[in-house]
Amino acid sequence: MKILIHGGRLIDPASGRDEPADLAVAAGRIVAIGQVSADFQPERRIDASGLVVGPGLVDLSARLREPGHGHDSMLESEMAAAVAGGVTSLVCPPDTNPVLDEPGLVQMLKFRARNLRLANLYPLGALTRGLQGEVLAEMTALTEAGCVGFSQAESPVQDTLVLHRALQYAATFGYATWLRPNDAWLGKGVAAKGPVATRLGLSGVPAIAETIALATIFELVRDTGARVHLCRLSSAAGIELVRRAKAEGLPITCDVSINQLHLTDVDIGYFDAAMRLTPPLRQQRDRDAIRTALADGTVDALVSDHTPLDADAKNLPFAEAEPGASGLELLLSLGLKWGTVQGLPLARTLAAVTSGPVAVLGDALGSLSASAGRLVEGGVADVCVFDPGAHWVVQASALRSQGKHTPFTGYELPGRVRCTLVRGAMAFEAPR
Repeated sequence: MKILIHGGRLIDPASGRDEPADLAVAAGRIVAIGQVSADFQPERRIDASGLVVGPGLVDLSARLREPGHGHDSMLESEMAAAVAGGVTSLVCPPDTNPVLDEPGLVQMLKFRARNLRLANLYPLGALTRGLQGEVLAEMTALTEAGCVGFSQAESPVQDTLVLHRALQYAATFGYATWLRPNDAWLGKGVAAKGPVATRLGLSGVPAIAETIALATIFELVRDTGARVHLCRLSSAAGIELVRRAKAEGLPITCDVSINQLHLTDVDIGYFDAAMRLTPPLRQQRDRDAIRTALADGTVDALVSDHTPLDADAKNLPFAEAEPGASGLELLLSLGLKWGTVQGLPLARTLAAVTSGPVAVLGDALGSLSASAGRLVEGGVADVCVFDPGAHWVVQASALRSQGKHTPFTGYELPGRVRCTLVRGAMAFEAPR
């Protein structure tokens, strides 16, 4: 379909472009930006007056609960939630049931996602079989099946020798390893260690659970040269270690979650299970350090850490509730809220959810590598059109995700997605 988006403010963080411009789409590609030929006859016109026309968002951490979740059409609902939030590409961790450690499972998941014609899906393969941390998974076969990297999700490799061998193998073939830095023994609590956890009688996770794991990872990276992406940093001390490692030139990237970007352990209140998250919410100094690091580029990307959970998993005492929250539909708005707090230009804010995550993925995106997360003539037309001035109140019942639990229920947030194009097709359009 030929589509003309006219009258909008076009922002492309990758190129620094920020200007009023029209955008023409045909055959799934962007065919013109700015001056559109009179010969271009669109089948659909979208009036973007007062709106921002930007690249589709790229989310590096979104659990879709398939394969293995008991609910019907779980993949469809979560992909629909993605495009409703302006997310056109997302990465899913391998901690499904069964674990994504077999090529056939990866191919099946990609096939089902492709047939939905919603967002682009990029799975991470399991680093070890069954995420058990003992035997390496078949990385080559998983890569050929469509995996963009390898991860242990929330299951740290306790045996350093196994992790060393995994990074050696990954470095040999140029694979990326995605690790959440969390010591297997120190990181078993349910809240961040500190006055709040002590007052509530909750088992605490100290910041050294993150920093000790980071120190180990950095030593292994120095020895192997492996490329590592660090998932969902949570502490000021961890941020500082990453800053030093990047200054040293280590091949690392990192991300943070929308939850740690805005919330602290004080938000737990009186055992609010909506605040039961992984990693746990830490103190204000940690949150402030995360905000600053994302703004100055130490942190490469902002993620939703989308984990849809049902009522049975959340309506429990805090320590027994399953950690996680829905976030795909909140990623853009919470990013905009952070950008406003930091006083950042809109293009810089959008970079954290577009060009930043694309740089992390690099060549793993395949044919989309040259144009994902950006607006460029000839590139794939993954586009998000949103109203930066519109505000909305988060209501669980209004979320398209089957997971209705979010710590931001009742928050008034900026930015409403008006429409989302994926490969030039209309994947979402807000009701008028």
